[in-house]
Amino acid sequence: MTAHSARPRIAILTSHGQPSAPPPPEIHLAAVAAAVQDHLPDWEVRSATLSSKGFLEAAMREDGAVIYPFFMARGWFTGKVLPGRLKGWRYRMATPFGLDPALPALTVAAIRSALHARGWKVAESEVLLAAHGSARGPKAAEAAEAFASTLRAQMPELRLTTGFVEETPFVAEAARNCGAQSLCLPFFAQTGAHVREDIPAALAEAGFEGDLLPVLGALPGVAKLMADAIERAAETELSSPPAA
Repeated sequence: MTAHSARPRIAILTSHGQPSAPPPPEIHLAAVAAAVQDHLPDWEVRSATLSSKGFLEAAMREDGAVIYPFFMARGWFTGKVLPGRLKGWRYRMATPFGLDPALPALTVAAIRSALHARGWKVAESEVLLAAHGSARGPKAAEAAEAFASTLRAQMPELRLTTGFVEETPFVAEAARNCGAQSLCLPFFAQTGAHVREDIPAALAEAGFEGDLLPVLGALPGVAKLMADAIERAAETELSSPPAA
């Protein structure tokens, strides 16, 4: 591949990060980028959270990069904040992680594996999809509900409910109706404070007797899914050039 090829060979993974403590999420995202890099040997896969001041701008060293939003929805950060930070650059935007059409199949496989490991029958079990939600707008909740609907269609025998950290129905409220044979699946890309602290606290408040699973971003096969999305995005049009 020559330097003059029209196909970009730079990919930048970006996520929200943790404003109060930027380094840990930055380190985790770099590890995710390294895993994606294994599936894209001809690319340079970089990473930068939005919470680390100047990191995204430093990663954007040239036009033509594929930006991969490690987000669950096309909401405030992917629709407003990220394009604002990228103003002046020409790039290609990949589909956000949570909207990837291949993610439901990976999730169904993970749910079936978790149930099988516990000796639970699908028809006698329940999954609580614990999502972020948002006070800024409906996109986050809509993405979670659409994902839940897709899972229900693929596993019609499974009872599946949704609960949110930042809007109703809250996780604690949804978890109160769950039986002992239940799994809580965090609809999150990374294990931030919501997953480490808020969701476990809500489950404890509800007296949840089931098990808490890892976030969707930690599912087996996610790095390959992200690599495939980056390669698809490489075939799309560049963003518009900055106004003169």
